[in-house]
Amino acid sequence: MIASPSRVEQLQITSRALHDNPLGDPSTRTVAVYLPPGHDERPEQRYPVVYLLSSHGNTGPGLMNWRPWDVTIKDQIDALLESGQMAPAIVVLPDMWTRFGGSQYINSAGMGRYEDYLVGEIVPLVDRSYRTIPDRDHRAIMGRSSGGFGAITQAMHHPDVFGAFACQSGDLYWEYTCLPGLSRMHQHLERHGGLDAFIAGIPAIRPKNGAFWDLIMTVCWAAAFGSNPDAPHGFDLPIDPVTGALDERVWARWLEHDPIRKLDTPAYADALRLARLAFIDVGQFDEYQLQVGARVLHQKLDALGIPHVYEEYPDGHRDTHYRYGTSLPRLVEALT
Repeated sequence: MIASPSRVEQLQITSRALHDNPLGDPSTRTVAVYLPPGHDERPEQRYPVVYLLSSHGNTGPGLMNWRPWDVTIKDQIDALLESGQMAPAIVVLPDMWTRFGGSQYINSAGMGRYEDYLVGEIVPLVDRSYRTIPDRDHRAIMGRSSGGFGAITQAMHHPDVFGAFACQSGDLYWEYTCLPGLSRMHQHLERHGGLDAFIAGIPAIRPKNGAFWDLIMTVCWAAAFGSNPDAPHGFDLPIDPVTGALDERVWARWLEHDPIRKLDTPAYADALRLARLAFIDVGQFDEYQLQVGARVLHQKLDALGIPHVYEEYPDGHRDTHYRYGTSLPRLVEALT
């Protein structure tokens, strides 16, 4: 009998956590689920699960799309299985998109309760719908860029849910990651007529050039890290809108979300200490200097005696999905 091929199913979920979210984004979402070859023939077999979080400007189901001069993630996973580099696993790609291009995978008054949506709704839905091994020792979370931030943050917040993680080119070390964009935020907002006009006009803005992406990323961070339910739009601006100068009070709240600083809290360090695998990688020539944050994180984990795997590779930030071929097999091995 020929084994059933791998396939991607699209689960639909109507989220209570995202109901009435402040941006008016849809509360009914799609969750893309990769099922390995032979899944249908072995009803007694259960599988470990890896949750794959997208970078800012993309979302889970979108990661399955064709890319020029590259393979799809489905084809990439298929090749890892066919070559024997990776054991069979279920891979879940949730939709965490917002009007601001992403959610940073946390709860915020400016965007909605995306952490509750992921941990409280998507994980139970997948466990109900597929033959998973429904415990933390067989469940991992991974991502690159903003998805890398989301992966390490969720591993810190929910060690009872995720037993391994991979942070790949993750947003770390806010001094280099966030401050360059904040220094330009006032100029970008002025071109668009202020924050209110920019938010209202996001879908229609043309062209969506480098300046647009610079600003939308910074606004997304502001909504996530400057969350304030009493402020207009549900978040505080991190700059003085008149002078453009950094607002030190709001900036101090941003720093509390930097995974490197979160390690100063014993509970978060202990959570990572429980990981079956903590995998961190980054390109040596990252355009956003995220290699600096990765190196600082690596040193801090070493100083705290937290076991982890750290790798640098000779590339930049963009178009590095091929590194999933390194992280996915290691995560699945740790789960099995």
